[in-house]
Amino acid sequence: MGMYKYISEAFQKEYKERTPEYRKRVTTWRRGPTVVKVEKPMNLARARSLGYKAKPGIIVVRVKTGRGQRKRPHPWGGRKPAKNAAYRVPGKSYRSIAEEKASRKYRNLDVLNSYFVGRDGQYQFFEVLMFDAEVYYGADRHAGRAFRGLTAASKKSRGLRGKGNGYEQAMI
Repeated sequence: MGMYKYISEAFQKEYKERTPEYRKRVTTWRRGPTVVKVEKPMNLARARSLGYKAKPGIIVVRVKTGRGQRKRPHPWGGRKPAKNAAYRVPGKSYRSIAEEKASRKYRNLDVLNSYFVGRDGQYQFFEVLMFDAEVYYGADRHAGRAFRGLTAASKKSRGLRGKGNGYEQAMI
């Protein structure tokens, strides 16, 4: 096995067993800000498979997103049948929401991809890979990929990727 295989196995083992180091790390992340630039990726094997390279113009950002039932606030001001549902379904995954949060924070960078790094009772944590389009393309032609549904997480939540959605058969 290569080095990256060992790294990914160690990461998965740490997450599944919820080691004390993992719990301590997630607790410090929970107390920190929502979007944080980090020096290096937590799971190097996953980051490399998604396009990360340690070179100028590519940064890694850790984002926390709230998790839970997404309860809708009570509709004040009388009965409104359209707004009486107790819960709302946003139609987006937590991962795509994290990509949008990172893109709002770093407006001069674009989202390359993202991956899961941890979770606790309140939050899910993702690392978002971001790149500077001017460094690589000389223009800002990729602006707003997260908001236009062009990242992998956005495509999956829109139903354009994944098994059993019929998209593959429609393309043939």
